[in-house]
Amino acid sequence: MKDDDRPRGRLMKRREALALLGTGGVALLGGHAPSLFAVPPALACVASPEQTEGPYFVDERLNRPDIRSDPVDGTMREGVALTLSLLISSVGAGKCSPLAGATVDIWHCDAAGAYSDARDPGFNTLGKKFLRGYQLTDATGSARFTTIYPGWYDGRTVHLHFKVRGAIAAKRYEFTSQLYFDDAFTDRVYARDPYARRGRRTVRNAGDGIFRGGGSRLMLPVVERDAGYAATFNVGLAFV
Repeated sequence: MKDDDRPRGRLMKRREALALLGTGGVALLGGHAPSLFAVPPALACVASPEQTEGPYFVDERLNRPDIRSDPVDGTMREGVALTLSLLISSVGAGKCSPLAGATVDIWHCDAAGAYSDARDPGFNTLGKKFLRGYQLTDATGSARFTTIYPGWYDGRTVHLHFKVRGAIAAKRYEFTSQLYFDDAFTDRVYARDPYARRGRRTVRNAGDGIFRGGGSRLMLPVVERDAGYAATFNVGLAFV
């Protein structure tokens, strides 16, 4: 997990963001073009950093909305259902336009803290493909997934990875970051099985070095829905 604790990119100051977009947007500057903009629905303006991919991204090319199962053997990962919608936009001239056809990957650990198709001192899941997948954004810029509320592992707070990539005018773009969860909300979720079986988690948001690099601007607004949870997060790509 050595590469998982190295943040990348820098936060743009509010005045830099407004100078780029006018008064209607927010900005993030990372190590690749384009810049990424994250605008949670309840906030007028938020600046968010690119964050490290970490050691566990595997380009499995699994085009599927429900990532809970392992396509190798059909088994389902235990956990409370989480419906996640990522709304991807192209940002310019102070406005957002839906970006169709972008590839959006998400991946995260299971309730026991293990990633699929990876070897680590705590697990060996090579050949497994659970909790990974991608969707292409539709005409509204939306990519929707069904997964589980992520578990935790030593050294990190609870998080979920995402990557947005594609091409415009034959130029490739890629951006990677992470999404986080309110600690108090996670405490309530983790009082339920299967999470409760693991005991108390070791790191909360404030104690996570990657979270301190802008994680407060990457918080998922999770709400209860049916027997599980749901969240929507707006992401914009500025091609500048």
